[in-house]
Amino acid sequence: MTPTSSLKRSAIPRPNDKRKIVQHYNKVSPYYHSLWGEHLHHGYWIRGDESKEQAQLQLAEYLAGLANVPQGAEVLDIGCGFGASSLFLARKFKARPTGVNISPVQIEMARNAAAAENLDAQFLLMDAEALDFDRQFDLLWSVESISHYHDRRKFFANAARFLKPGGVFAVTDWLKSPGLTPQLTSKYIRPIEQGMFIEMDTMDDYASYLVDAGLQILHRQNITRETAKTWDLGLHVISDPSFWTLAAKLGKDFLTYLKSYRTVHAAVAKGYFVYALFVAQKPIS
Repeated sequence: MTPTSSLKRSAIPRPNDKRKIVQHYNKVSPYYHSLWGEHLHHGYWIRGDESKEQAQLQLAEYLAGLANVPQGAEVLDIGCGFGASSLFLARKFKARPTGVNISPVQIEMARNAAAAENLDAQFLLMDAEALDFDRQFDLLWSVESISHYHDRRKFFANAARFLKPGGVFAVTDWLKSPGLTPQLTSKYIRPIEQGMFIEMDTMDDYASYLVDAGLQILHRQNITRETAKTWDLGLHVISDPSFWTLAAKLGKDFLTYLKSYRTVHAAVAKGYFVYALFVAQKPIS
C-alpha cells in the first residue's frame, strides 16, 4: 500500500464518528422521546404481551437484579441517554446516580426529568472514553452505549478505575454473532453500523475486555430472543410517513438510520445480531 492510499483509507470516517453521533442525538432526541418514551433502549419481554414501556422497564429491572444493586449505591450511568436508568435506580434503590453523555440536548433533557421528580441525580456532559472523576462508584451502568465508542478495550480498562473494590459493572449492548463471513458481514452488519453509528463486537470480545480490565464476570447472557420484539415495534414506528418527511429535512445520515431498522430486524431473525448483557465485579483485593 502506498503512503497516499494509506492516507486516503485513514481519512474514511468511522461509522461511530463522534461528531455525527452528537449531531444525530441533538437533532432527533425529542422525536425519540415522543415515540419511545423515557427509556431509549430495547424492551425485555417476559410474557410477550407487555407494552413497550413495560418491557423497557423490565430490562432495567432485570439488569439491576443481576447486578444486585445495593440501597443508596453511588452509580455512574455511562451513556445515560435521557437519564431514565439513572432515575429508575434513584427511585427503586435510593441510588445517587451520575450520568454522562456527549449530547448536550440529552443531558438537558435528563436534568429536566430529574428536576421534575426532585430526584438526587446529576448529569454531566462528558465523553465516556475520557472519564475523569476524583471518586469511585458502587455500580457502573451502561445500556446500549459502548458500541458507539472507538476503543472499547481501552474504555473498559479506564472505566474500571472508577469502580470500588467489590463494585459491579452492568452492561447491555448491540453485538454480532462470531464467525460471520465477509459476505454476511457486508449484508447484515455493515448497514447496521453505518445506520446506527456503531461498531459491533462479539460477546467473547466484551468478555475479554472485562477480564483484561481486571474484572470477574458474574453473568453473561444472550437475550436476543427476549428483546427481539423491539424491532417488530421499530418497523411499525418507522412506517409513519412523518419519519421519512423528517429524513428529507435531516439529510442522508438520518435516511441511512431509518433504512437500517429493516436490516436489524432481518439480522435478529437470522441470528446475526446479538443483544447481550454482562455483569462483572471488581475484586476486593
